[in-house]
Amino acid sequence: MNTPVLPTGDRFVQLYGDRAHRINAVFAALALIALPAPALAQKGEPPITALTERSGGEIEPERAALRLEHVDLDLEVDAARKYLAGTATLTLSTSMRQTRLLIDLDKNFHVSAVAIDGKPLAKGAWRNPEGRLTIDLPTPVAAGGKVIARIAYAGRPHEAVNAPWDDGFVWSSWQGKPWVATTAQGYGCDLFWPCLDFPAGEVPSMRIGIIAPDGVSAISNGVLRSIDPMKGGVRRWNWEAKTINPYLVAINIGPYREIKGGYASKFGNSVPLHLWHLTGKDKQAAGLFAEFAPTLDFYEAMIGPFPFAHEKLGVVETPHLGMEHQTVNAYGNDYRKDATGFDWLFHHELAHEWFGNQMTAADWDDFWLHEGYGQYMQPLYGQWREGEARYAAMMAEQRKGILNRQPLVSGRLRTSDEVYQLEKGGPGTDIYYKGAWVLHTLRYLIGDAAFFDATRRLVYGRSDPKPGNFKPRFATTPEFETLMNAAAGRDLGWFYRVYLRSAALPELVETRDGDRLTLEWKVPGAGPFPLPVEVQIDGVVQRVAMDAGRATIAVPASAHVVIDPMARLLRRSPAIEAMQAPR
Repeated sequence: MNTPVLPTGDRFVQLYGDRAHRINAVFAALALIALPAPALAQKGEPPITALTERSGGEIEPERAALRLEHVDLDLEVDAARKYLAGTATLTLSTSMRQTRLLIDLDKNFHVSAVAIDGKPLAKGAWRNPEGRLTIDLPTPVAAGGKVIARIAYAGRPHEAVNAPWDDGFVWSSWQGKPWVATTAQGYGCDLFWPCLDFPAGEVPSMRIGIIAPDGVSAISNGVLRSIDPMKGGVRRWNWEAKTINPYLVAINIGPYREIKGGYASKFGNSVPLHLWHLTGKDKQAAGLFAEFAPTLDFYEAMIGPFPFAHEKLGVVETPHLGMEHQTVNAYGNDYRKDATGFDWLFHHELAHEWFGNQMTAADWDDFWLHEGYGQYMQPLYGQWREGEARYAAMMAEQRKGILNRQPLVSGRLRTSDEVYQLEKGGPGTDIYYKGAWVLHTLRYLIGDAAFFDATRRLVYGRSDPKPGNFKPRFATTPEFETLMNAAAGRDLGWFYRVYLRSAALPELVETRDGDRLTLEWKVPGAGPFPLPVEVQIDGVVQRVAMDAGRATIAVPASAHVVIDPMARLLRRSPAIEAMQAPR
């Protein structure tokens, strides 16, 4: 990460993130710094509707009133035919009276049968023209009531051409056996199972049964409860997961070997460790598995206990780059380390178990909390392992990717595409790199103790997390701001206004006149910006208060002066703007 060359191929992926996908931000980056065409997202077959591609955003009141209490999902995957047959039993509660159910499901699936509370419905009682399965209820369900819907469906699921930059099934093979994976973050869970495709559609408990041929393994979220032999040379793998985001439900089928072990947590519990890798990759996989425990040491020391110790820390090798599938993270980095000495992809996806899966953004507009923190964890790990030089180098590398086209936060409900796509007004890849740099500068401003205390509260809902005293939770940008204010002991609204709700970066203007140095912040819009600045004068560093956004200090005319010598401030950089300019 220390070579200032134009990124290509896998280097592009590393610089621009594991999911800088489905984004026309990537297209913008291509234009800016001449990145190669293979990174462009493509959409596969069969085509999906705009409704299926949409995830989140404004939600109809009757859909918003629904909550999934439990899901039983049985899936049979036929890799040779690229075909999926499923039965989903959804236990739903509602906070308002319902005369119909609105469930998200790709219309490429034919729904053959629906039953409500165990009673089959007549054909014609459901329809799905655009990817919103509408089921007419035989009798209304009152506010506060529950209903159980059983849905049988089958068809060819949407195929991802360039996962994880686009979503769907990935059909591949390894040594003559099927190798199958899914991704669904951007387009949503409705690509392969009937669900509520918005953040609050999180499922408290779920059983995932995957039928696959003998000779391959079917790996999914949560805990493996049983493997049941069935007729016809197939087996059903039964998994049970708790409190899972709907887009994180994952199918992985392949000729896997398993490495497993346990991690003795500093919090007194044990974390089951599992790595499923392709046959023939034993040595490489063992090298990655060796990273599990030291990485957990870091996360538990800096943030807190691994959130899903009651299930597992799982990683499965996939025919696409990666995704943070809760307790079974997808991994496709081919076991490569870079100059940092650790596997950035494994580390980044593991970060999402805290920032994304334990703490989930309440709306896509808050998604920078997932990716900004997730991206920031790699330089922090570099600092933890090797010190300030590695941290500074990694932060400098990320700084080159900040585009500043749109604010990180809009303050309104948004879909995933409205966040990831610049052409739809989203910040695009800035949720990764600018988000990480906002956290970097904020940490400098308020100090480590306050920063990590507020971060812990954001993740766990409390400052003293221990196994058993917290549950997965939703969080918002306003809550982040409130927690940081409380930890800092002052209102930082001026900081959030510029860094989160403005696109342009603040500019630090330096004026030197004789033995006087004047520093002045120029920021978007009106208002104060009292961000202190470190100044190095003949090798001695001092922190200059900028209470009015401006300060003048005495500096000998002959002195050598370096402003912000440790690059702690996210500010405008003409050098980076010149680097990003079209060539």
